[in-house]
Amino acid sequence: MRVVIDTNVLVSGALSPHGPPGRIVDAVLAGNVTVLYDDRILGEYGAVLRRSRFKFEARDIDALLDLIESGGEAIMAPPLNLELPDMSDLPFLEVAVAGSADALITGNARHFKVRNIGHEVHVCTPAEFMLRDRRTEDSSA
Repeated sequence: MRVVIDTNVLVSGALSPHGPPGRIVDAVLAGNVTVLYDDRILGEYGAVLRRSRFKFEARDIDALLDLIESGGEAIMAPPLNLELPDMSDLPFLEVAVAGSADALITGNARHFKVRNIGHEVHVCTPAEFMLRDRRTEDSSA
């Protein structure tokens, strides 16, 4: 499954390994999902994870980012001409569209409510993704 992961999900999963965000980080670590990204997304991941309030070890951050980069897929995303409630979310939507992501996973789904972008992007919360992923596994068994 090819996904774009919003930074809030990655941070939540790293802070608390239990619950849907933690399961998503586990799936990334296990190679069960392919993370689509570009330099803007990797830069935001690194900047946010390095905030002192999170107290993550630099080597752990580097290892996670290296894993995402080596196991994921870099996408060259052309700009989308649209407005989002938080324009810093636009790179995530652009990569999801350009990479034909199966899902854009975010804790702020309302930030991605866009009409008529010309592409279907499944925007979901971590819990919704885990339910969908479980149903996919069950139907392929």
